[in-house]
Amino acid sequence: MKISNPKPFTFEGGERAVLLLHGFTGNSADVRMLGRFLEKKGYTCHAPHYKGHGVPPEELVHTGPEDWWQDVMNGYQFLKDRGHQEIAVAGLSLGGVFSLKLGYTVPIKGIVPMCAPMYIKSEEVMYQGILDYAREYKKHEGKTPEQIEQEMVDFQKTPMKTLKALQGLIADVRENVDMIYSPTFVVQARHDKMINTESANIIYNEVESDMKKIKWYEESGHVITLDKEREQLHEDIFEFLEQLDW
Repeated sequence: MKISNPKPFTFEGGERAVLLLHGFTGNSADVRMLGRFLEKKGYTCHAPHYKGHGVPPEELVHTGPEDWWQDVMNGYQFLKDRGHQEIAVAGLSLGGVFSLKLGYTVPIKGIVPMCAPMYIKSEEVMYQGILDYAREYKKHEGKTPEQIEQEMVDFQKTPMKTLKALQGLIADVRENVDMIYSPTFVVQARHDKMINTESANIIYNEVESDMKKIKWYEESGHVITLDKEREQLHEDIFEFLEQLDW
């Protein structure tokens, strides 16, 4: 049985707007529950998809951070065009990196980077992550094990220029974190196996905002928005947003 893919979403909740950003190889499902929660609290939430995400992995390898950043900026502009003057942003993993980049690129009301990497992983580790993602995606499509293995052989012949560019993006954002003055709530899962968790301390220490906080979630892994402490995370993000000067 073929399962339909998640789509970008916009939940109309009120004047205050929050841009929700998913992770690398993720999609809007990463942040959907958070979006629904905030919508009920009176916030309009918009979650775009990055080019090459939420579609067959063969499309992912032909895209890169410049494409994805354009999608982030388009998402920001989408909210502006709908009349939202003040926009906060919350992003998971790569989305957290983009949320920080937004913080020194355009006016942002508040920033919630969740499990956002500030250290560069080796290309081998990142490549393995893409292969795992590709294999899972093909299972999700209902393909046979034989078909999956054959497609994976072909997939591995594709050059992955994306990874080098992704490393460059993370390095660039890390260098500019001290240009961020918007209120920032740094979220980090204690059992995050995907990134170096010291990233959270780097962000917290280097952001120049007068209003900043950091919280460690002791029971959660990397995709914290879908993990066992997600309801607490929702409440904490809502509390942070309520403290902003809208």
